[in-house]
Amino acid sequence: MPESSGQPDLAEVGRGFSAKADEYDALAVTHPVVRWMRGRIRALVENELSPPGSILEINAGSGLDALYFAAKGYRVHATDIAPGMLAALAAKVASPEAGDRLSYEALSFAELGSVSGGPYDLVFSDLGGLNCTEDLERVASGLRSVLRPGGAIVWVIMPPVCPWELAQLLRGHRDTALRRLRRGGVIANVEGARVPVWYHSPGRVRRALGRDFRITRLRSFCLFCPPSFFHGFSQRHPGLTRTLMRLDDLIGGLPPFNRCGDFYALVACYDG
Repeated sequence: MPESSGQPDLAEVGRGFSAKADEYDALAVTHPVVRWMRGRIRALVENELSPPGSILEINAGSGLDALYFAAKGYRVHATDIAPGMLAALAAKVASPEAGDRLSYEALSFAELGSVSGGPYDLVFSDLGGLNCTEDLERVASGLRSVLRPGGAIVWVIMPPVCPWELAQLLRGHRDTALRRLRRGGVIANVEGARVPVWYHSPGRVRRALGRDFRITRLRSFCLFCPPSFFHGFSQRHPGLTRTLMRLDDLIGGLPPFNRCGDFYALVACYDG
């Protein structure tokens, strides 16, 4: 997998992810690992904020989480840049369960200072959207204009160390095994689009956020449980997959295990 350089081409990123909207919606229903992760991630958000609190979701994708929280009574403003994802968001805004609590906007997470409707009680980013930028400091700077003092962030990010990927060395898949460890990031092929990806450690995120953010929780996902891209494992071994999910739930919040896996969820409070 080739290395990345510079900042992402937003049009190219949007083109790649536009083609994934239907697939993302389907995986959320059909894939047991994705269902498990989304349930745990949503619980983290609900633990930080009660309805009718306000949520700004960045890189909201097709709007699955945004619609879920709106149906629960939260006020949600969802942003994305991919035309296909924005079309899916528009359909969810019009759904009866959204009520008048869900809105959306075409906006990059690098332009948070331009977002409408703030300040918000919580800023949410799910399942690796922030891995599409190297400049976390720019995103963190924008947070200060959209997040109320005392508010929170819940960010779900791909770290540099994923044991399931490292284990692919045993199968001779060197590029897959070592891609996250490349300092300059890598180029991922997303439906034919060249999308740059950087893998951020919790320490990297902490430094980008600065001293006015206080990390209150950190937990990993798919440290033991196979990531969703190991498509056949959960089908062949459903019982073992459930056992590994429970092991993730038991150990994934403990250091140093909470820094590794396919994803980690970082919760932080804004003390500004």
